Amino acid sequence: MKFNKFSSGLLLLRPTRHGDARGWFSEVWRRDQWEAAGVKADFVQDNQSFSAEKGTVRGLHFQLPPFAQAKLVRVVAGRVLDVAVDLRRSSPTFGQAVAVELTTEGGEQLFIPAGFAHGFCTLEPNTSLAYKVDAYYSAAHDRGVRWNDPALKINWPVSPQSAVLSAKDKVQPMFAELKDLFD
Repeated sequence: MKFNKFSSGLLLLRPTRHGDARGWFSEVWRRDQWEAAGVKADFVQDNQSFSAEKGTVRGLHFQLPPFAQAKLVRVVAGRVLDVAVDLRRSSPTFGQAVAVELTTEGGEQLFIPAGFAHGFCTLEPNTSLAYKVDAYYSAAHDRGVRWNDPALKINWPVSPQSAVLSAKDKVQPMFAELKDLFD
């Protein structure tokens, strides 16, 4: 696996693929390699999402402690612009977003530590994401921030008028309105 580390602590990795005439094989998670890269995550839940339409935006979501989640995100069909926003007040990258394209073809994965809001926009129809988390989902600790808040300076590939959003994501608070952040 090849690891690229962002200053915020996010990791973009590209697992090695072993191919032949049939296709390819890849190890997408290996605890020893992740620990060697400095990641100590004990994943407890696997999630998958499917989005039928191109331009579907999911996020920006996070959970508060004690259910704050680190995530390992990958695309199993399609392409997305995957986004993480640092919500850790003490971080030098507080309030900054990182956006990377994740594709089925490339096999890229993004590791997002706890303390980040996460979301994505589908770049193709019929897109599926799979992700591991290191804390169980808790509705009582579930929070979000408005996906298109100008303060976050995210260059989304879809306009607010054409984005496919859930009712919940349409009314998330702006970044400046967030009361629950990470210390």
